[in-house]
Amino acid sequence: MKEIKHLINIINDKPSELHKKDFLLTWEQSRDELEQILYLAEALKSLRASNIDTRVFNNGLGISLFRDNSTRTRFSYASALNLIGLTQQDLDEGKSQIAHGETVRETANMIAFCAEAIGIRDDMYLGAGNAYMREVGQALDEGFAEGVLPQRPAIVNLQCDIDHPTQAMADLAWLKEHFGSLENLRGKKIAMTWAYSPSYGKPLSVPQGIIGLMTRFGMDVTLAHPQGYDLIPDVINVAKNNARDSGGSFRQVSSMEEAFQGADIVYPKSWAPWQIMQQRTELLRQNDSQGLKALEQTCLAENARHTHWHCTEEMMARTRNGSALYMHCLPADITGISCERGEVEASVFERYRIATYKEASWKPWIIAAMILARKFARPGDVLAQRLEAATPRIYG
Repeated sequence: MKEIKHLINIINDKPSELHKKDFLLTWEQSRDELEQILYLAEALKSLRASNIDTRVFNNGLGISLFRDNSTRTRFSYASALNLIGLTQQDLDEGKSQIAHGETVRETANMIAFCAEAIGIRDDMYLGAGNAYMREVGQALDEGFAEGVLPQRPAIVNLQCDIDHPTQAMADLAWLKEHFGSLENLRGKKIAMTWAYSPSYGKPLSVPQGIIGLMTRFGMDVTLAHPQGYDLIPDVINVAKNNARDSGGSFRQVSSMEEAFQGADIVYPKSWAPWQIMQQRTELLRQNDSQGLKALEQTCLAENARHTHWHCTEEMMARTRNGSALYMHCLPADITGISCERGEVEASVFERYRIATYKEASWKPWIIAAMILARKFARPGDVLAQRLEAATPRIYG
């Protein structure tokens, strides 16, 4: 109980405006606001571990809109809603009036009458996903201001074309747990590297989320990829500025070997080139199936030129003491397991498999924390009430 009270005090001491804005990009939030989310997540996790009910809502909906396939994020969002007492309702656009031309402004208000949160995953179209979330937010602001909605729902970015904030924050929470504190991350070297995959079109949001967030905490961040596999230039500039402000560093190299050398953490992950994703967006919008097939074949052929970008035992031996922490957002392309050749060698993945599960396990707590921070000006006080009530989650 003392530990939870201490976490609540930390939460309350963090200056935050998160109750006035949606958490759409990590680099739009202050360092204190990022830390508030981390400590809220830790407090929620500790309350549940102490068998204390964390439901701060007696009713209400959490709407989910997934425009791309998902396992971890979909179930993490459902878990987060359940943790705080909300009921999940999926919005299937194919079964809604959206297919008949209903506007974003109308849809946002019609689904939000009793909604406390709206989780959106929209990473298919470069230049569109994050913009769509902001359009939904503006519609909700209008609906609430005009008295249509009794409350302004929180929008949770469950992955967009630019950032994957719930993943990046879960990764940061895992690093904090693994290394003992946020302060212990200062000076740690993390290698965010491209890795070969036999598929194409993987979003840029995970690598962009990592370089955009870890540079906030004084880490030495290295981005590595083959020539042509660039990320969005604006995000590269964000990482550079973050590193300068935090006292960390950010550099770009052109080989996995160089990035892994002396690294404390490695994050080998495939993504599609920024320029290719732009082409893909135009072809998707035009419903050009033949063009998409041709683009896919071109990209797969280009990927095949870089199969040596492979997280092997030999590559891991280059890291600090040969024992860097391996990270991945999952599912990883595992050589000899999920594909003939992929991002990571089977023996490497197996050694860190449980660690990646622990990494992923932070996501429900992070999502729940984001919702509470948006809904309450002092979310620590809300958790303090749950602690004082001490209602058992499980009786018996």
